[in-house]
Amino acid sequence: MSPILANIYLHNALDMWFEETVKAHCRGAAYLCRYADDFICAFEYETDAERFYKALGKRMSSYKLELAEEKTNLVKFSRRDRKHSGALEFLGFEFRWGLNHRRKLVLKRRTARKKYRASLAGYYAWIRANCRLPKAKLFAALNAKLRGYYNFYGVRGNFDSIDDFFYHVTLMLYRLMNRRSQRRSYNWKGYAELIKVFKLQRPRICHSF
Repeated sequence: MSPILANIYLHNALDMWFEETVKAHCRGAAYLCRYADDFICAFEYETDAERFYKALGKRMSSYKLELAEEKTNLVKFSRRDRKHSGALEFLGFEFRWGLNHRRKLVLKRRTARKKYRASLAGYYAWIRANCRLPKAKLFAALNAKLRGYYNFYGVRGNFDSIDDFFYHVTLMLYRLMNRRSQRRSYNWKGYAELIKVFKLQRPRICHSF
């Protein structure tokens, strides 16, 4: 379902229902966050969450929609009980409670592992298909892809994930460029100079929220 169709269709099927009916029957606070057809709901009380979880499938069925079972579940997520809280995945990120360097409890986020591995596989396939391009074209195209990746995943608290992603992309490029001919083209020192010359985009935080 396209984002535009999802917004139109789910406005009545989910958004209005949640605001007008679900909240009215909740004992505590309730919150819905939706982007296109991906959404997450938070409830103050477990009983409210369980009741909503049972009703959600029926509500979607009445609009001839189906829930993605592998993405639909109940997770305890409380800063008051961090040890028993699970992790949430939403829009390509994993959210969890943790401690910062000052031992203060904070909400941490990183690239979801499935998304991380899928992105690496996609980059490997792309580099393998394009590594014989002239270097200027290859690096220009790869830099555009990396900028797009950082623009999405470069949020505060996720630098370690995007830095690790960059490291593995550089390794892929190094190995695949050395396969362009029967003779090895680069040693690591020469390759390091090459990515400096063509200014391979290093990871950066683009969003502070």
